[in-house]
Amino acid sequence: MWCGIVTLFPEMFKALSYGITSRALKRKLLEINFYNPRDFTIDLHKTVDDRPYGGGPGMVMKVEPLLAAIAAGQQKVGNNAQVISMSPQGKCITQQDIDAIASSAMNIIFIAGRYEGIDERVYDLVVDQEWSIGDYVLSGGELAIMVILDAITRLLPGALGHEHSIKQDSFVDGLLDCPHYTRPEIIHGHKVPGVLLNGDHKAINNWRLQQQLGRTWLRRPDLLARKQLTSIEKELLGSFIEERGTNYE
Repeated sequence: MWCGIVTLFPEMFKALSYGITSRALKRKLLEINFYNPRDFTIDLHKTVDDRPYGGGPGMVMKVEPLLAAIAAGQQKVGNNAQVISMSPQGKCITQQDIDAIASSAMNIIFIAGRYEGIDERVYDLVVDQEWSIGDYVLSGGELAIMVILDAITRLLPGALGHEHSIKQDSFVDGLLDCPHYTRPEIIHGHKVPGVLLNGDHKAINNWRLQQQLGRTWLRRPDLLARKQLTSIEKELLGSFIEERGTNYE
């Protein structure tokens, strides 16, 4: 997967040199190129922002340096790259969106906005989509891009040490993840659930599914409301709710 990032602060992306994204970069599963709008300015002071028309606080990122930076990315891979701007006004990306992006292996040019935002004409001229990672405002788009890239990279074949771990993640099949335990078996009086110790893989799988259903029911009922449960899932969830009594209703 190829990704171009238009940003005033490429140094921030050093965080991608760790963990799964680092492995993907070394294995050439992911390629990232940076395009700093300051490198595409023509004035002595490398100006990338200016005061907004109509007045008001803050500064607005200028059109020309952004368009030139994006064009440099398009020159690298052609015009088949999607130009994505991170914005609180954009579509809130879900795990299902991440799955679709990773499986499509699409080329992406991300724009990391700063200051009060980007001149609207950039959106009119070259932006294909606006994405968001939540209903809150960040100082810039860099952190949001890193979140998206981390989520995508995990799904690239060969990026994870254990490919099957993806299937147990939260939001896969529309449910939250189940609890996980490791050694020691007992710590501060808290024991690992016995079902995980008996070697009965069918019972373990049923317990994990029940915990996924129960956690989603407790913490994210909105997700459960969108999921069509099988008869077995309904039975497992019913048992989970019954075990906890009326305090959880």
